[in-house]
Amino acid sequence: MLVYAITPIHVPDEELRRRQRRYDHLSPDGLTVELHDIGTGAPRALETSEQVRESERQVAAALRDVGPAYDALLPDCVLDPGVAAAREAGVARMDGMLRLSLAHAAREGRTVGAVTRNRAIADELTAVAATYGHPVHEVAILDLGLDAIADDARWVAAMTGAVEALAAAGAEVVVNGCSAVDLDAAGGTPVPVIDPAALALRMLAAGERV
Repeated sequence: MLVYAITPIHVPDEELRRRQRRYDHLSPDGLTVELHDIGTGAPRALETSEQVRESERQVAAALRDVGPAYDALLPDCVLDPGVAAAREAGVARMDGMLRLSLAHAAREGRTVGAVTRNRAIADELTAVAATYGHPVHEVAILDLGLDAIADDARWVAAMTGAVEALAAAGAEVVVNGCSAVDLDAAGGTPVPVIDPAALALRMLAAGERV
């Protein structure tokens, strides 16, 4: 399976290479991800609702032009930009990390919580989850800058306490609200934490499209 992935924001070449290495590490046998940068005209970060909307518009436009050689199209973003519109238009090869993660949790009958970097991402994740019919019980905001995405130890340190609070509030599984964070450094948490990129690739490789 060949997957075309695209970043939701414009990232430097070094960050694009880091994310590609992560996909190479996560990809099951028989699945290859080609990650592409969205381009210099896109937002450099998702800090506001306006940037979230612009990212969604540009990702959707870029993925409409991808040729038939790719078996799946996957935004490199847990907010699934462009996924709902594409699926409504009958683009079956368009998949979303949040869509897949929530479907997986729903099959297991688990109450879902999430952690996100900031308020704008939290609001969008909550709204997108509701459109899928799999509402998120509660979202914890980590209040981290963009640079924390590539700083695994910093992200995991902030996430661990948030997961404990979410578990105390009733969450039985927590979605990590960033697709580009490596969770290998995460220790024990009271409930499982979903790496949305890793789970999405496993589901795609197994043919578990929803």
